[in-house]
Amino acid sequence: MNTTIGVIGLGLMGTAMARHLTQSGWAVTGYNRHPREIEDIPTAANLADLAEHNETLWLMVSDYTACREVIDQLGEAGIRDHVVINSSTIAPSESAEIAQRIETLGGDYLEAPVLGSIPQAQSGTLQLLLGGPEALIERLDPLLRSLGTPTHFGAVRSGAAAKLAFNQLIGSLTAAFAMSLGLVQREGVDVDKFMATLRESALYAPTFDKKLGNMLAHSFDKANFPLKHLLKDIRLFTQSACSQGIDTHLLIGLQHVLEDGIYAGHGNHDYSSLFESIVREQATTH
Repeated sequence: MNTTIGVIGLGLMGTAMARHLTQSGWAVTGYNRHPREIEDIPTAANLADLAEHNETLWLMVSDYTACREVIDQLGEAGIRDHVVINSSTIAPSESAEIAQRIETLGGDYLEAPVLGSIPQAQSGTLQLLLGGPEALIERLDPLLRSLGTPTHFGAVRSGAAAKLAFNQLIGSLTAAFAMSLGLVQREGVDVDKFMATLRESALYAPTFDKKLGNMLAHSFDKANFPLKHLLKDIRLFTQSACSQGIDTHLLIGLQHVLEDGIYAGHGNHDYSSLFESIVREQATTH
């Protein structure tokens, strides 16, 4: 397929995705709502210019409000006869609203949140969680596979739901591991022996080792996925799950932990910084 791509949202992930698409031979132009220059990626002066020169518009913005603002600014002139791929993490109901809006304006909509972060975007090994028409996905297959492995979950809403389900696991697994690691450290248990035993058990998840070094060194500055974004996603999961009759009381404590981390200045740090809110400097007796 021959298509030109306008990537909207040049944050950490948007930039990494745009750069990899460029390196894969696609014609890519970027746009950020707060203008910034990105090396190796030409940028459009405004959304109208971006839409005029690109057939496919790929969104990677912060939330539903940002998605709606972009769609409203593009209007019918910028949406009609365009494909809009949305990789922003939003609620299923929010994605359905955007899909309806885009279809009304004469465009095609594909839900495509991703599992993976900057290293996977740079190497083209993301997992793309797709929700939308099968025919559209087939048409876009070469483009989607440039960034990784696409999985079609079903109609619009299904990709967004899968993304929130995965991100809930990111938060819950990391918090659970932080609690266990904290107790091991405070009780003087050998961390290496604990981890070796954990790795051989059915309880192990690779994400534990990915974040172990950060927690042991209390080093969280290099963020592939910031703490503030995890809090947003946990709130979205809670709202979406509650609307489906799913009890989410377990996530109340996790939200408090994430909020404490943001208040402590870790909002832009890696999400593993939740360790600092769970394993506090001073032990307390309950």
